[in-house]
Amino acid sequence: MKVSYHGHSVVKVETGTKTILFDPFISGNEACDLDADTIKADVILLTHGHNDHVGDTFEIAKRSNALVIAPNELAEYLGNKGLKTHPMHIGGKHNFDFGQVKFTQAFHGSAYTQEDGSTVYTGMPAGILLTIDGKTIYHVGDTGLFSDLKLIGEMNDIDVAFVPIGDNFTMGPEDALVATKWINAKTTVPVHYNTFPVIEQDPDAFAEKVSVGEGKAMKIGDVLEL
Repeated sequence: MKVSYHGHSVVKVETGTKTILFDPFISGNEACDLDADTIKADVILLTHGHNDHVGDTFEIAKRSNALVIAPNELAEYLGNKGLKTHPMHIGGKHNFDFGQVKFTQAFHGSAYTQEDGSTVYTGMPAGILLTIDGKTIYHVGDTGLFSDLKLIGEMNDIDVAFVPIGDNFTMGPEDALVATKWINAKTTVPVHYNTFPVIEQDPDAFAEKVSVGEGKAMKIGDVLEL
């Protein structure tokens, strides 16, 4: 299984038979190396409804007939727009043909701004545990620090965790370092930084300070083999 990072919170998982995208914010994301007009996906996993996470979901899902898995209210909104969706919610898990998905808590907001400027509330934000062939990827989502991350780390054998470090909208590096101790992943990758001036951070400095497992500041397009 190949796991690659593509800027902001965009993560791609390739299993050999399926391509899975987390939070495909591609258009308008100068750091992203993917092409929103050509990339295909079988599954899109969304942590919450903010535009910089829903991103190009509409276009990719329609072109690829991808299944969009998202928190219930967001999935309902996208389903009403014609996408194929599977609604889930915090604490729930489901076994799909590609693996298991479980949604976890995240402390953040969730609303989608439409083209006319109106805002649609899209339910609770979340993190996502994706388990395939005995390997678990934890996309923490946009969140502040919260103590149940310790429970999540104790209850799951996490191979790689994608943890936000940008500050202002999410955890900053100091809080994220505490989170990495609780999550207890074999590899921790910082995400959600440097996309906008207000979230500029040094991912290499953060990775060097990770004290549990390995901290790895992935460059755009870097791939981890699991």
